[in-house]
Amino acid sequence: MRILVSGTAGFIGFHLARRLIEDGHEVIGVDGMTTYYDVKLKQARHAILKRHNGFSEQILMLEDMPSLAQVAARTAPEVIIHLAAQAGVRYSLENPRAYVDSNLVGSFNIMEIARTLKVGHLLMASTSSVYGANEVMPFTEVDRADHPLTLYAATKKATEEMTHSYSHLWDIPTTMVRFFSVYGPWGRPDMALFKFVKAMLNDEPIDVYNNGVMERDFTYVDDLVEGIVRLTATPPERRKPVVEAVDSLGPVAPWRVVNIGRGAPVSLMEFIAEIEKSLGRKAQFNFMPMQPGDVPRTFADASLLEALTRYKPSTPVSVGVAAFCDWYNSYHGLG
Repeated sequence: MRILVSGTAGFIGFHLARRLIEDGHEVIGVDGMTTYYDVKLKQARHAILKRHNGFSEQILMLEDMPSLAQVAARTAPEVIIHLAAQAGVRYSLENPRAYVDSNLVGSFNIMEIARTLKVGHLLMASTSSVYGANEVMPFTEVDRADHPLTLYAATKKATEEMTHSYSHLWDIPTTMVRFFSVYGPWGRPDMALFKFVKAMLNDEPIDVYNNGVMERDFTYVDDLVEGIVRLTATPPERRKPVVEAVDSLGPVAPWRVVNIGRGAPVSLMEFIAEIEKSLGRKAQFNFMPMQPGDVPRTFADASLLEALTRYKPSTPVSVGVAAFCDWYNSYHGLG
């Protein structure tokens, strides 16, 4: 199958593209190589993908519709998996326009390509951040998500609504996938795990927000990829909900939203303890108040994912954190 994946030089896109190639698919990898973080890390990911004949690299910004349309017309993907976005909750406070350009305009262009090509399935990355101020746990896909706390979350929720309209109007099978605190090897430098490991190896204190009183539903990247791969083969169908779980299937569109999370929140201090164990050194703490737009806890209800795919993420943080630390040391030549 020919699959266009946006954001293949990014953390999750790299892992997904590599898995799809290993499964025998042809991957058209689109990435803008933006400078939000070290481009060398992005280039290193793409260098690995380019070793495979099943991967073609397309360097362009999704906001550049003429270039995107040319690539799509030439490669004729059967499925599109849209992961590229301006990431980061806190950065949205500093540079909000980047989120509008990438997450709204770029996503709209992807939707137009899906409409033009009549793809068999469009999958789009969303985020647990859309649950915003919700306090009832665990978060389920049918919960209202109308109170985002950052522009990042707002753009992702807007994308969900945009895709529903396109799915309804143009009969595009569409799955919105809400990610929960994804971590693992090849992670982004702006993510907590990367920052913590880097600081601890340099004998520097780590910034711990809300004085450490936080919980996250940490999801290992390989588990996330497994969920996406299985969902790719499960496009929504009009008026055909699953019966084993409460389904978010749209009433008038072949569209649904699906959480991918482990369904087992871990405290931030426990997460840090696993890093200490993997690195063999103690952290120095710089306790700080809650950051604007942050939430104290996330918790995924993954029952819909399991009903659709017979799969549920299960990698414990002890395994995932150790894998990241091993990768970090290897990538930076630390032995």
